[in-house]
Amino acid sequence: MKKDEKIKVGISVGDLNGIGPEIILKTFEDPRMLDFCTPVIFASIKTMSFFKKHLESDVNLHGINDISQIIEGKVNVLNVWKDVFEIEFGKEDIKMGEYAVKSLHAATQALKIDAIDVLVTAPINKHNIQSKEFNFPGHTNYLAQELEGKSLMFMVTEYLKVGLLTDHVPVADVPKYITAKLIEEKVETVYNSLVVDFRINRPKIAVLSINPHAGDNGVIGEEDDKVLRPTLQKIKDSGKLVYGPYSADSFFGSNNYKNFDAVIASYHDQGLIPFKTIAFGEGVNYTAGLNKVRTSPDHGTAYEIAGKGIADENSFKEAVFTAIEIYHNRIEHAKITKNPLKSASKKI
Repeated sequence: MKKDEKIKVGISVGDLNGIGPEIILKTFEDPRMLDFCTPVIFASIKTMSFFKKHLESDVNLHGINDISQIIEGKVNVLNVWKDVFEIEFGKEDIKMGEYAVKSLHAATQALKIDAIDVLVTAPINKHNIQSKEFNFPGHTNYLAQELEGKSLMFMVTEYLKVGLLTDHVPVADVPKYITAKLIEEKVETVYNSLVVDFRINRPKIAVLSINPHAGDNGVIGEEDDKVLRPTLQKIKDSGKLVYGPYSADSFFGSNNYKNFDAVIASYHDQGLIPFKTIAFGEGVNYTAGLNKVRTSPDHGTAYEIAGKGIADENSFKEAVFTAIEIYHNRIEHAKITKNPLKSASKKI
């Protein structure tokens, strides 16, 4: 990217029967957004024009047929499909799942070849996207396959960041997934993300217990004493400021989370229920650990309000800003950590 170019933000449109297109359009109704980035929506100009008319949006959409035709200062819409079809707001439809996947696939391929700089994904329905070609429980798992690195679901705001040891797995299976290796990998991913993506020099990380009351000395399960506690001690001995396991029931209510730069929960709801209670509508779902930047809003398709023009775009807008910030932070970190001897040798 040239120095004076704005970051190209690729946007997958999500479930068309949900609120994805609405929050995208509302985000870019503010013309100041184009001062920060050049958006590229992966859908079709006909589809997005329907939503523009339905929602009475004044966004000026610019249709393109090839990724090379992106124009700065415009809300670009790349034609991923030519089909014309009926939108049925609030309906779970396998056909809409297919278009959501087409959009996501096209955006991801553009991200891989650096045609876009970051990816922001609108909400999908995890059920209607399933097919023989796409068999993933969500964005994170798909991107983990397509991109380089080890992915981690990281829910973030400026004041609260929550990562997960396990994400989209059944609660009954959680203990068998949590091994010493997994714990070490996830802590490492969160630690590196805090340093590189959020520019926190020596981060403090709290880890929540697997069982209630951290197992209560084996009375309520042995996983915390046998797996989690000794692994965290090993990590701490290596020099990282990692603490726990903390009993999850009182950790957030006591405001203990404010003493840490990030919290790692053992499973999905243990981390996301408090996160969304504290930060809903302003939180961002960030896929940490990959070689590319992907963010999304902290909510789902919201079928119950789709098409009504009342969806709140703030979380999606925060996802755009967070992606841009992380992209800049990564560039800055790369400059700071660049080997000065290599730079000097080139000048000699």
